[in-house]
Amino acid sequence: MIQILIADDHAIIRDGLKQIISFVSNMAVAGEASNGEEVLQKIRMLKVDVLVLDMSMPGKSGIALIQQINAIKPDLPILVLSMHQESQYAVQAMRAGASGYITKNTASSQLIEGIRKVAEGGTFVSPEISAKLIKQLHKPETDLPHTKLTAREFQIFSMLVEGHSVNDIAKILSLSNKTISTHKAAVLQKMEASTTASLVYYALKHGLINEGYD
Repeated sequence: MIQILIADDHAIIRDGLKQIISFVSNMAVAGEASNGEEVLQKIRMLKVDVLVLDMSMPGKSGIALIQQINAIKPDLPILVLSMHQESQYAVQAMRAGASGYITKNTASSQLIEGIRKVAEGGTFVSPEISAKLIKQLHKPETDLPHTKLTAREFQIFSMLVEGHSVNDIAKILSLSNKTISTHKAAVLQKMEASTTASLVYYALKHGLINEGYD
């Protein structure tokens, strides 16, 4: 029996995932979490074989949370369930230690396949993300400066282009304004950009954010 921990801040998403999993004979939901701190508590308390993790939750989340989970439970497979359909999010998540990455518009059969695959020690990426990753591999890295960003820098880059201020990001990530400003400066330098507006333009051009992001 594959014991699964579901982590998502939306109850309706957790309920939907539980319903999907309930139809699979050799899978069961061991617990739920609605934020990063609950995830860390539950993985210590419960016997869990797979963590299905939303990338964007209140408090500790994203790449930093994946890295902390790996530090506590290095053998726990993490299947990221994300609203982001851009391949770079999958790259960063899996570099941080995730075993798989699927989007929230993925068919339920893909979710089950992903859970089963990572539980067996493999990796899994949903087909639409896989196609984008293959396409990305054929682009010279020099044409993709965002691939030079560290996991933390990419997280901050993403939040900046989504409209968050330095103060917002500091609060969300529980870091100081000075730390975020330092990361922002590094992002601007690596991206050869002078303003946040330049980052937004780049993100739109390269499909890292949807045109209707606001």
